[in-house]
Amino acid sequence: MSPAALSLLEAAQFAGILGGLLLLWRLGLSAEARRTPAGLSAWAVSGSDFLLFVWLVICGGLVAPWAATLWLRHTDSTPDFRLILGTAVFQLGMLAGVGLFHVAFGRRTPPADPVSGAARHHPLLAGAAAFLISLPVVLVASLLWQGLLRLCHLPAPPQEAIEILRRVQGTLPGALLLLSAVGLAPVTEELIFRAGLFRYLRTRLPRWAALLLPAVIFGAMHANLASFAPLVALGLVFALAYERTGRISTTIVAHALFNLTATLLVLAGVDL
Repeated sequence: MSPAALSLLEAAQFAGILGGLLLLWRLGLSAEARRTPAGLSAWAVSGSDFLLFVWLVICGGLVAPWAATLWLRHTDSTPDFRLILGTAVFQLGMLAGVGLFHVAFGRRTPPADPVSGAARHHPLLAGAAAFLISLPVVLVASLLWQGLLRLCHLPAPPQEAIEILRRVQGTLPGALLLLSAVGLAPVTEELIFRAGLFRYLRTRLPRWAALLLPAVIFGAMHANLASFAPLVALGLVFALAYERTGRISTTIVAHALFNLTATLLVLAGVDL
């Protein structure tokens, strides 16, 4: 990438962070924002059905990569492609578990009461706002976390997916990685962590615990120490956006935009 294009990208990133700060005040911290009622209704599902939901997600996440591994043994593929495909299949397996639960067992759940405030939030606009708000929050969390890791003399290598993205070659692996990061992961992870774990815990635990626990699991699932705290912060922003709007499409859009931005920055050679 040319120096001019890189400078333009960095300027856009700075503008996004500045816009996120303004939206954070306007939509999250101002007195008017704090008075805005939540748009998310309770998830009236039994404890046993919720455990069934979790079990199906875990089974899907285990069985699908196992089946893919059996198939890959008979192919001449690179280690990077195997990891990319395994990650995509892992996401697909968990998504299949979510789908199976709602198709086969969703009828046990009473329909949610309509929430009047949810209709006023357009998913694309609300998702873009949540994405912009996440930028300064994640930046601050990343700076503090990196400082703590250096203070403790702990190594903090980047996520393996970022390293693969930097060296990936070929149209198919690159397209699969992009599809997984920008399309598949946002849908799967938001349905599990926000529409599943957070929504269930929100009315059964103290609010701070309901917000924090899914975010911590979300960060830990990525299995990278350097990105743990920033991902926890990202999960908190998404949970709050979901609670405010009552629409999981809001956080799916925000998640997709966040992953797309990170992908473009990596491809441009910007260190994350």
